[in-house]
Order: sequence, then C-alpha cells, then structure tokens
Amino acid sequence: MSDLFDLTGKIALITGASSGLGVQFAKALAGQGADIAICARRLDRLEAVKAEIEQLGVRCFATRCDVTDTAQIAEMVAAVKAEYGRIDILVNNAGVGDATPAAEMDDATWRRVLSTNLDAVFYVAREVGKVMLEQGYGKIINLGSLHSEVVMPGTTWPVTAYTAAKGGVKMLTKSLAVEWAQKGITVNAIGPAYFNSEMTGAIMETGGFDPVAQTYCPMGRAGREGELNGALIYFASDASSYTTGQLLCVDGGWTAI
Repeated sequence: MSDLFDLTGKIALITGASSGLGVQFAKALAGQGADIAICARRLDRLEAVKAEIEQLGVRCFATRCDVTDTAQIAEMVAAVKAEYGRIDILVNNAGVGDATPAAEMDDATWRRVLSTNLDAVFYVAREVGKVMLEQGYGKIINLGSLHSEVVMPGTTWPVTAYTAAKGGVKMLTKSLAVEWAQKGITVNAIGPAYFNSEMTGAIMETGGFDPVAQTYCPMGRAGREGELNGALIYFASDASSYTTGQLLCVDGGWTAI
C-alpha cells in the first residue's frame, strides 16, 4: 500500500513556493521522493527554500515567475522541462487574499485578486498541460478554498473577490478534468480552511479569528501545519488514479454545516 504514495522519480512543480503553504507542499512532495521545481516572484526567498528542499535528499530547481504574466509562465515551464525533461505533478498554489467590502472595491483590486487566484491557475495549467499531454501522464492539483463552496458568515470578513475566484477554480478544475480525463491527466483541487500563512496572517492575527472559528468550524480551530499533506499526496500519487474533477475541502468540518 505504501507504494501507492511513493513519488520517487516524479517531477513536481509548485507555484507560489517562496513562503507559506507552497513551502509546505514542496517539502511534503520531496518527503515522498519527488524531485522539485519551485517558482515565485521572490527569487531570494526561493533560493533559501531550495536549500531546505535539497537537504531532504532530492533535487530542487528554482526559477522566478510572476504567474499573472503568460510570457513568464511559458519561460518558466520551458526551463523546468529543460532541467528535468518532464513535469509529472503541478501544484497550482500561488494566490493572494483580500477583504475589501464590495461597494468599496476598486477595479484594480478586483482584477488583482481574479488575475492571481483564477486567471493564473488556468494559465499555468494550460502551459504545464501541454507538457503532460505530450507525456500522456500528469497530476494537476489546484488550490481552491473552503470559499470555493461557502462565504464568510455575515460581515465578518468581506471576501467577494476571493470567493468569486475560488468558486471559479472549482469549476475550472472540473472542466479541465473532463477535457483531459482520457489523456492520462487527473485534475483535482484542495479546499483549505484557514491555515496560518503570510496570506492569512492579517486576518488570523487580529484576535477576531478564534471566535469565528469556534462558532462556524466544528473543530473550532485553524488548520495546523501538515494537515493538508494527506490530501496533497493522495492527489499527487497513483493512489488517486481514478479520482478526477474533485474538490476536497480540508476545513475542520466548516463546509459540513
């Protein structure tokens, strides 16, 4: 059974891997034997992450990429393919948060959130998908959210742009999964609740998060480091060979009520 989750010999590309969940995902995949490619806008941070990954006994290739720029995406994917010869796993992790009330949101904020959280997911999947179609094999894991399914209660934190983007990720995942189902490629999504990261820090460190979690999350808490790894490894490995088009919410039960 353990062989189902073995990623030895696989090449995994993680976007937004200079901090937070991206770093955790890279380490989790490396821990299962995958060689890693990481990209983000901040190359200095990527180099530090690269050093950490290599200490796990696998190869790691780091390259700068702004995932809202299609030219940079194409260059990044070409560089990863040139380095490793293939891309087996894509973790579409890059994203930004926002809590601007809808009536106060300017066009630039709306566009920034949708561009990074939805458009870029498609752009990267499109370019990596070309490589995977040539191979006849691939595992794409998009980062959705519990907000792919539900919004925040009342006016706790206004997340209109964010929920619009993450709802789109859910349907994009389903559509790509269907289109590529007979091409050897699975496309799934993970829907985290709130995990402590650079993106969520502004909300979780205000002191107002705990009462909300205790009211609306059956487990009454935020996610802990490592609690997304099981879903990630499942979708990245051959254990999920007959699973595609799914959003798995790892949310302490938040979307169950």
